[in-house]
Amino acid sequence: MSVESETAAATAAAPPAAAAPPPANPALLGLICFLPAGITLGLWFVGYLDTTALPGGMIPALTFSAGLFMMIATISALRVGDSVSAAIFGVFSAFWTSFGVLLMALNNGWIIDAGTGEALSTAQIGSIQSTYLLSFTLVFILLTLATLRLPLMFTVGFVLVDITFVLAYLGVTAGNAGLFPIAGITTFAFCAVFAYILFDAFGQTLGGRAMAMGNPLVRS
Repeated sequence: MSVESETAAATAAAPPAAAAPPPANPALLGLICFLPAGITLGLWFVGYLDTTALPGGMIPALTFSAGLFMMIATISALRVGDSVSAAIFGVFSAFWTSFGVLLMALNNGWIIDAGTGEALSTAQIGSIQSTYLLSFTLVFILLTLATLRLPLMFTVGFVLVDITFVLAYLGVTAGNAGLFPIAGITTFAFCAVFAYILFDAFGQTLGGRAMAMGNPLVRS
């Protein structure tokens, strides 16, 4: 038997190589764990969750559902080389985790007036909250502008996040509680947008067709 025929016979006898599994989609984990925290935040804004009587009611959903599991989604995105998704999930994980820690610190009196050693005044707490909200507002606006090459649905979601943070910031700094219910509405709106994106991600992962996402505002 010739070398060529032996090689051909060996190739025919060898079992076909198994197809490599598709890369993981971190959006499935990141988005579905984002939603409980977003819905909880919206319920707080509209007054459904009374944080005066239940000051710690938001912490589990914020810190553990969103903060922790979006961090895992961030790591998953980095492992598959998706740096854009990693940055998006990472900044939201940073927000939810730090917000939960801030709530725990303020609710339990972990932050005190360094000058007097006494509990913080209402004005001091407001200053901490406004500084925190302003910093994340600017970062989320930057995120929105940096991702204008993504499909339009993502931009709509990020713009609604920006509006929510601006309303919350103005509500804290101006002492205008009437802005918080509006922030609750915009919170529910961006949750709906991200839920739509989640459905699309699930559908495509399970072999379905892509849903309409709209053309990006900035094209390469």
